[in-house]
Amino acid sequence: MTPDGWAGAAIGFVGGVGLLMIYQRLRARTLTLDQRVAPYLGGSSARSDLLREQRALTPFPTLERLIAPALRDGAALVARWGRPTVELSSRLERAAWNVSVDEFRVRQLAGGAIGLACGLALAVVLGTTRGSAVPALFVLVLIAGVAGALVPEQRLAAAITARERAMMLEFPTIAELLALAVAAGESPVAALERVCATARGQLSVDLRRSLADVHAGSTLAQALERLGERSSLPSVSRFAEGVSVAIERGTPLADVLRAQAQDAREFGRRNLMEIGGRKEVAMMVPVVFLILPVTVVFAVFPSVLTLQLGL
Repeated sequence: MTPDGWAGAAIGFVGGVGLLMIYQRLRARTLTLDQRVAPYLGGSSARSDLLREQRALTPFPTLERLIAPALRDGAALVARWGRPTVELSSRLERAAWNVSVDEFRVRQLAGGAIGLACGLALAVVLGTTRGSAVPALFVLVLIAGVAGALVPEQRLAAAITARERAMMLEFPTIAELLALAVAAGESPVAALERVCATARGQLSVDLRRSLADVHAGSTLAQALERLGERSSLPSVSRFAEGVSVAIERGTPLADVLRAQAQDAREFGRRNLMEIGGRKEVAMMVPVVFLILPVTVVFAVFPSVLTLQLGL
């Protein structure tokens, strides 16, 4: 493509982005029916919004305030095409990230912008050096932007997996400690306080949150039910349900906790056996495709060489 063609493509791209930004800005200014009726339904604060203190999310608060409207519009666009708010909030709780849904979507928007910039730079390099086709470069830029936007989601999924794996490893020990404390004569709440004071780990963080719910006025059964709802692990959900039923019906709690710990150990043992089976199959790949061909070559090559010399 000639330099004039590249200049025309760049001007068209910048003009299209500008028109899209103008359209989004005009659409964002349109007031909905809820926004028009809301001031007449409830009392509004007399304090100006300009005097409210806003927590800075970056080391550059002034720049952050300047680009905040654009970030909000971008976060709304990401929310439209991304996960629902309730599901995303649940995933952030499972990962124990102290990040709001809006902040996470801003991270996705920033990742998409960085991906677009990297893809555009790579497209310019490929276009000037190899003369690649413009449609292919455009697809490359889009793929880079989508990949950048998906990076925070992948990091969140990895954090959830790592945290749940750590919770599964900690669960049998926590259940045994609770069983020992209850068998020693302490109440369930006192046993939970003792374990939360001594244990360290991901599961103890959720138990401290349940203990805080108890201190806030909830019953232990309700706090454990919330613990089961926050966790997606079957063992933790069964533990919360079993302890709640034992407290309500008067079943010996120590026996229930020991049974829960034994079930968790059996589940972990079965999981290790499954992982070992998968690893055993994966280990056959280098043996069959790398080690075995090299062994055959070393065994056959001398015979072939001898036959060639004999002829």
